Amino acid sequence: MVEDKRRLNGWQLSKMHTFEAAARYESFALAAAELSLTPSAVSHRISLLEDELGIQLFTRSHRKVELTQEGKRVYWTLKSSLDALNQEVLDIKNQALSGTLTVYSRPSIAQCWLVPMLGDFTQRYPSISLNVLTGNEDVNMQRTGVDLALYFDDSPPKQLGYHFLMDEAILPVCSPEYARQHALAQNPDNLHRCTLLHDRQAWSHDSATDEWSSWATHFGVNMPPSSGIGFDRADLAIIAATHHAGVAMGRKRLVQKHLVCGELIAPFGEKTLKCHQHYYVSTLSGRQWPKIDAFIGWLKERAN
Repeated sequence: MVEDKRRLNGWQLSKMHTFEAAARYESFALAAAELSLTPSAVSHRISLLEDELGIQLFTRSHRKVELTQEGKRVYWTLKSSLDALNQEVLDIKNQALSGTLTVYSRPSIAQCWLVPMLGDFTQRYPSISLNVLTGNEDVNMQRTGVDLALYFDDSPPKQLGYHFLMDEAILPVCSPEYARQHALAQNPDNLHRCTLLHDRQAWSHDSATDEWSSWATHFGVNMPPSSGIGFDRADLAIIAATHHAGVAMGRKRLVQKHLVCGELIAPFGEKTLKCHQHYYVSTLSGRQWPKIDAFIGWLKERAN
């Protein structure tokens, strides 16, 4: 079998322990004291590792050694891997209901639904530290260290495990003032005089006015000639609507608190359209870890 030159071999991995100590101190002498070696032995091991990898890890002068840019990259990758490994061992010893949990979410879901509830989770699981990341892309969970990802779409990303969270429905919303100015109360035909606000990335990189079009087609409403104002986040359309910029196509789960407090109204009553898309949480297949299961269970409880 041909050896895979792209992978570190066992010999190189064994020398990484020496490299980690030398890089952490940026001193062969201090690394030698920690590892119970001589400074010349540390230097020899690092030189052999550099030859094997084909990368210069340190620059050497008479009085000191310093990491090269390539050496810094290798060190921080190694440090991150060791930190993750140490955390996993600690999680296992603590029944895994501790440590860090990294959650990725579409920005609008995080802003309008997830983040306002997180205080409840941290009260229940005070030993779990949450990192919340957001974005419109389908994240590479393996490469980025993400444990769970919240999406709104009609199908989950391939090769991932997933759990259904909740359905969604859409309806037009606007501020009470905007509704009065444009005489919208129970009169959707007056939409032709309005500015439409919408999420252009509702479930794909360019869903354009799909939400508005599907709602208008279902209820037999004529769309305005202009597509209005498009955003890459549903919550931005909601914010614009609260500031009287137009009529937003709102997702009920995300606009509910604005309707309850009166910032927004649904001028056409209960003309809601159930979406083909739904909310779900994705995980890497095979990761039935207690802290992940705890977060998924909590999400399902809050969704219901």
